[in-house]
Amino acid sequence: MDDIDAMFSEMLGEMDLLTQSLGVETLPPEAEASSNKEMNFSIGFTDLNESLNELEDNDLDALMADLVADISATEEKLTTGENSRLEPLPDPMGLPPPPQPPQDFGLPPPPANTFSPGFPAPPPMATIPAPTPPAPAPPQASKPLLPEEREAQAKADKIKLALEKLKEAKVKKLVIKVLMNDGSSKTLMVDERQTVRDVLDNLFEKTHCDCGVDWSLYETNPELQIERGFEDHENLVEPLSAWTRDSENQILFLEKKDKYAVFKNPQNFYLWKKDKKTLKDMKEKDKEMLLEENFCGSSIIVPDLEGPLYLKEDGKRSWKQRYFLLRASGIYYVPKGKSKTSRDLACFVQFDNVNVYYGKDYKHKYKAPTEFCFILKATYVVVDREAGD
Repeated sequence: MDDIDAMFSEMLGEMDLLTQSLGVETLPPEAEASSNKEMNFSIGFTDLNESLNELEDNDLDALMADLVADISATEEKLTTGENSRLEPLPDPMGLPPPPQPPQDFGLPPPPANTFSPGFPAPPPMATIPAPTPPAPAPPQASKPLLPEEREAQAKADKIKLALEKLKEAKVKKLVIKVLMNDGSSKTLMVDERQTVRDVLDNLFEKTHCDCGVDWSLYETNPELQIERGFEDHENLVEPLSAWTRDSENQILFLEKKDKYAVFKNPQNFYLWKKDKKTLKDMKEKDKEMLLEENFCGSSIIVPDLEGPLYLKEDGKRSWKQRYFLLRASGIYYVPKGKSKTSRDLACFVQFDNVNVYYGKDYKHKYKAPTEFCFILKATYVVVDREAGD
């Protein structure tokens, strides 16, 4: 009897260890912190629901069709990948098949319940009848909806579905508000593959304007009192994604006559040392030759512009005049007491990851010597980790 008790205790201990090991293995993985981060899907609105409400019906339908196609393509790709992993590998040539496990013949099946001698069988469990669920309430007769209510309900359902699909979409999409000259606005859906040129073409269809080359998308930053025109080749979603959720920045649809000034009057940039009358009277054929000379070669030639500019450095209240030179790699200046030769020039800023903004009312805000101010602003913030150590 003592041997049986010892064997039973040992068996219970092994079962306890096995249960503990299984419990450790089946613990759910910790949720990633990134899953709690909420992405921003709209620009110029207090929330995404408001922005989707502003979309025209055909744009909302196009958004839904695009999202469903996006997610279907992703799911199909994942399914294809899983099926390829599950396909059996071909048998190696010349190798015998793996041995089959031995089969038992003529043995009776084990009894359903076996108990060790000395231990009585457990009593049968009592059956407790399940409580009867209450009868469902009779359905209330629904009041027929008016046509306007049906349309509003249909759009609300679309918006609810679009909110869910936007979070699943593989390609990032934004719903943006673009302000017009007359104070009105247009709501558009853009994705990360679209350039500024694509968005302008979309606005041309919605506004029926003259579709001229001078139309531009501008971003304004009221806090810093700066603005700049997006370049046609830029992907619009990229700079907009850098805006904070509570940003007061706006997107404007404006006609700017100086957008392509360097192509309309290249002589003002490449032949600026000549007298003004010669520059003004230049023929169109000569302008084309100048463009071909500087833009159609093996590399683009940047005009060698130079002249005095007033500079306001960080932490300084006054503006100081310095002589600056424009080169392909950036802007350089002549240090005090030095000449304009290349070996004496000091680099002021390089053009990598830098955008040029115009300052608004800087003569009043920063006591600038002139109203014509521009700012060189980094496209991202560089964090110096060593500075905090």
